[in-house]
Amino acid sequence: MTALSPGSRAQAEARPDRPSVVELRLTAFAAHRRAGFPLGPLSLFAGPSGSGKSSALRAYEALARLGGGAELDEVFPDPVACVPERARPDAQRRRGFRIGCTADGPEGPVRLDVAVQAEPELRIVGERLTAGGLTLLETALRDPSRRSVQAAWHTAGSSPVTRAPLPDDRLGTPLLPLRVAGKTDGQRQVLAAAEQMVVALRSVFACDPLPRSMRMAVPLGAGRLLRGCGNLAEVLWRTRSECGRRHGLLVDAVRAGCAGPVRDLLAERQPGGIGRIGGIGGMDGTVQALLDRGDGLRTPLGRLGDGELRYLALSLVLLTGPGVLEVDTAGEVPAALQTLTVLADGFDRDLDVRQREGLVRLAARMCERGHIRLVGAVNDASWAAGVGGVTVVDLEP
Repeated sequence: MTALSPGSRAQAEARPDRPSVVELRLTAFAAHRRAGFPLGPLSLFAGPSGSGKSSALRAYEALARLGGGAELDEVFPDPVACVPERARPDAQRRRGFRIGCTADGPEGPVRLDVAVQAEPELRIVGERLTAGGLTLLETALRDPSRRSVQAAWHTAGSSPVTRAPLPDDRLGTPLLPLRVAGKTDGQRQVLAAAEQMVVALRSVFACDPLPRSMRMAVPLGAGRLLRGCGNLAEVLWRTRSECGRRHGLLVDAVRAGCAGPVRDLLAERQPGGIGRIGGIGGMDGTVQALLDRGDGLRTPLGRLGDGELRYLALSLVLLTGPGVLEVDTAGEVPAALQTLTVLADGFDRDLDVRQREGLVRLAARMCERGHIRLVGAVNDASWAAGVGGVTVVDLEP
């Protein structure tokens, strides 16, 4: 495991006003026990199959969704799979898992730790939010017969803490603004720490491009890129005219990673046919992405290899941002203070040496600006050793 590089540390210190997750803790989750992983602006989990790369990203995404207010059963549809394999049930047949993270920002490092019971019922049985050695929020399951946990948060007024029940099917931290008045210094400290944690977690885009779904024409819709990037042609239809500079950067990236000449990347409406909307000679409401090779030759993306398609999709993700990606951003926070975190499982899957090195260099350039962070999973990160600003987390099987 490698600590933050000097360059990554300098970037974090230069932007204390932009909350971001700097550590992921898997105390007991799937294959991980008592594990803590440092995260920089660009982090790569590296290791062979079975080493726990995907589960680490899954835990991060789970924390992000919980921080956004999602219910527990939505986040963990198969909670038993998250329980460590050799975890023994207690006398009440209870088993579960523990995950957490640290978010740095204006309030300094803020820690969040969550204990989830997976069996016999899925519920949050403990949560702790701490900063500066002070416990700001703590919850515990006191009565298993009730669907609530007992919460206590820091007040520092006439009473040192305030106690009240919170639901056991969602995280308490994002609920604090609805419960804490903010009248005392202690309450304001609780609200500031909770806000920093929620802002750091909420803007996450989990991305795993599926080449087979990217080869087909797709209907026009909202123009926001989905997790599997199957609607890439629709997004290109929108973004090509919205921002010429970013589109030019995308074309440059595609030119470096795809075989043959590339003059432009575009999307075209498809002609209609009998039985289609628009009838004979009309347009059927779908668009197809193509590479303009020059001299009038255009290659449909369906003809590209899997590696070229994944490279193209990940480049688009890195260059577009939250306004184009299907992600729930913190609308009440100014865009200048938000950071989008991209989770890319199989970041190097199907890529050749040229493509993966070009992609990680593009990621490093974009992450250096502070508006985007990337956490990826790769089989081997030795090829990224010469790229500045990369935090490598080596996992053993």
